[in-house]
Amino acid sequence: MTRFSASLAALMTATLATSAAAEGELNLYSSRHYDTDDQLYAEFEAATGITINRIEGKADELMARMQAEGANSPADILITVDTSRLARAKEMGLLQSIDSETLEARIPGYLQDADNQWFGISQRSRIIFYDKNDVAEPPMTYADLADPKYKGLVCIRSSSNTYNQTLLASIVTHNGEDAARAWAQGVVDNMARAPQGGDTDQLRGIVSGECDISVSNTYYFARANRKDVKGVSDSIDMIGWVFPDQDGRGAHMNLSGGGVAAHAKNKENAIKFLEYLTSDQAQVYFSHGNDEFPAVAGVELAPSVSKLGTFKADEIDLSEVAKNIPVAQKIFNEVGWK
Repeated sequence: MTRFSASLAALMTATLATSAAAEGELNLYSSRHYDTDDQLYAEFEAATGITINRIEGKADELMARMQAEGANSPADILITVDTSRLARAKEMGLLQSIDSETLEARIPGYLQDADNQWFGISQRSRIIFYDKNDVAEPPMTYADLADPKYKGLVCIRSSSNTYNQTLLASIVTHNGEDAARAWAQGVVDNMARAPQGGDTDQLRGIVSGECDISVSNTYYFARANRKDVKGVSDSIDMIGWVFPDQDGRGAHMNLSGGGVAAHAKNKENAIKFLEYLTSDQAQVYFSHGNDEFPAVAGVELAPSVSKLGTFKADEIDLSEVAKNIPVAQKIFNEVGWK
């Protein structure tokens, strides 16, 4: 960070801290960067009269900032992606427990923290994609990804990726540490290339022929169905998909979620905002604007999302999964998953 940007960040923090207790404001720290969210914020402001002051950045940077700011942090709410980061924010003491009948009623128990420090607001499923021209019998379960018959065919992201960390932690929770280690080793053995790039790059790997099988979150594929994504959309008809474990645990779900900051000066406004994000109106935006699955049941899906078809989701308690994220990272290191 340059001296200028550091000074600007300090000035913004001081300014927000001074006005944090003012009525009708909400200081939002968010790692989500979607046009849809801009519309959500605008409609919340119009409906409530509460002004949202936004600070956006990468999740880890925002959490480090909140930790450094301590009790003087202007943050009222943190919005970020995936269970692993939400769990880490809790462990760092950045969030607080809240009481909300609306959130309890709207959000399924397995999509929220056991101590009510964070709540899921939207979902993505981490599923298997494959080249329909080359793979006659695609993997039907997560366990199948480690089957030696798929040796040299699999593209998947690095072990530092939060989505992969939560997926492996869920396997630890379901099957135990030894089984999870064997699975991770099998996937490493089956990799077509060293882990690289984001989820869209795993889909591009299928199109380019670098791999025949990949793992990605659904919204990257759905987005390529809705609008042009370079290296995917033009060849999307060659890509098939499988929601894994439909006869068992169900497909793993990643969360986007949020929680009220530990030192929130506008706590009630923060709770109102979280409650608003679970309204049908907001939940529809998550699907139609960003190709995600709603966290609230029964909400209308975007065509790009509904095209993926119905499926059984894994309803394991994500609070329990979060406890095993350190174990997952240890396993990644042990098996050499880069």
